[in-house]
Amino acid sequence: MAVTASSKPRESEPEVRTAAGVLRGVRESGLAVFRGIPFAEPPVGALRFAAPYPVRGWDGVRPAVAYGPPPPQSGVLGAARGSAGDDWLTLNVWTPDPDPAAGLPVMVWIPGGGYAVGSSGLPEYDAGRLAGSGTVVVTLNYRLGIEGFAQIEGAPPNRGLLDQVAALEWVRDDIRAFGGDPGRVTVFGQSAGGGSVAALLAMPRAAGLFSRAIAQSVPGTFFSPELAADVAAACAAELGVRPTVPGLSAVAPDRLPAAGDAVHAKAVRWRERWGQIAHRPIPFAPVVDGDVLPATPWQALAGGAARDVGLLVGHTRDEHRLFSLIDGVLGQVTHEQTETALRMLAPGPDGARRYREAFPSAADEELYELVNADWLFRMPSLRLAGAQVAGGGQAHLYELTWSVPELGAWHGLDVPLVFGNLSSGQAALLIGDPSCPEAEELSARMRRAWTAFAAHGDPGWPSYDAVQRLTQLFDTPPAVTAYPEEASRLLWQDHAFPALPLLSG
Repeated sequence: MAVTASSKPRESEPEVRTAAGVLRGVRESGLAVFRGIPFAEPPVGALRFAAPYPVRGWDGVRPAVAYGPPPPQSGVLGAARGSAGDDWLTLNVWTPDPDPAAGLPVMVWIPGGGYAVGSSGLPEYDAGRLAGSGTVVVTLNYRLGIEGFAQIEGAPPNRGLLDQVAALEWVRDDIRAFGGDPGRVTVFGQSAGGGSVAALLAMPRAAGLFSRAIAQSVPGTFFSPELAADVAAACAAELGVRPTVPGLSAVAPDRLPAAGDAVHAKAVRWRERWGQIAHRPIPFAPVVDGDVLPATPWQALAGGAARDVGLLVGHTRDEHRLFSLIDGVLGQVTHEQTETALRMLAPGPDGARRYREAFPSAADEELYELVNADWLFRMPSLRLAGAQVAGGGQAHLYELTWSVPELGAWHGLDVPLVFGNLSSGQAALLIGDPSCPEAEELSARMRRAWTAFAAHGDPGWPSYDAVQRLTQLFDTPPAVTAYPEEASRLLWQDHAFPALPLLSG
């Protein structure tokens, strides 16, 4: 692959030599920034629905100044379905010092979005402020929806996770050229990105590629192969094809997300077969296939799979409030909606009764928010910390309790705070006044904790254990206390978060 002929680079155009060839980036606010770096070949044509294939090299100097195109994705939340090219598997690097001798800690960000939406090129993921503290930051794309997570006959499962592994292999092999230490890599992500981090902790293929992990708002949804195959069949039926590699390969990549969106829109039809994921609905998630992902993260970590990896994990207090806003039910939740949510999501056959007894003064809307937040993110995140400790590893637990009017400590609030992007990106719009001193102070504190953990494994508060359950509360002022959601913890303490089954054949 030929690119431009090399000439002597200017100071404003830093160059780095990788295994595949020379890259030329830009200088921004004292950092060297390289965007749109391919870490695998475009997964199209003969490589469609295959495991990621190593990127080919190039001659000359390749410009690395623009983000790569986003992978095809759902339009449910307003994301653009189309993409300007098929080079989806790219990553971006911000570095304070692109010197191979710098030996800086490395943080690798996995975007979230329900395994159906997401792109590393979003303004909320600009890593300039995070890298400015002396850390190399990498952000990446991976395949989403049907392309990345559908259980397709003839294709390897969990292709989106395999893409993430390929990006981490690129980091192992090439990050030293950007000033990073391949022995001090921290993988971090939020929502589906946090679920991906949890999955990577359980994946043999990812072992040794990172030494620390930060999992923010881990979703509890992992599918059995049977459930995932049934969802894939429903998606393929929308397109009039079979859920096989030949069948789906006949459909252009930019047409697939619409099929996933159609299944999402009418998922309630499959409630008797799919159960909880039809109630929410959640058509895509990692598959516990026994090979790429041998077990759920909670099972794997309790068995010691990641005991040598430092873990920082946590959630926001009001994880479901934003979804209630999106669903149009914020402030309008009915008794019937609450009863349905409790029946579908609360653990155990008498879970609904136990929730009402545990929160005797809670009105319907509060119970609705609690059971959704607990099932989706709060209890899976807490259980991940407990599993890591049970397996002989170390975990640090946090909860973000700082509130925004109307939405509280909503799902995703941690993202602009961790990246320091309080005035750019969709998430920042919900914070309000970006010059709020409290927000700036909290953002600086969270950035210090995340980068300190990446540098030396200590975010600044004691580790979690099953007795004291010490938890960092991110608020103004901050505090370290016993885990505050004790009523929910007791309700869920015997729930193992197994792979979700297909309820009927």
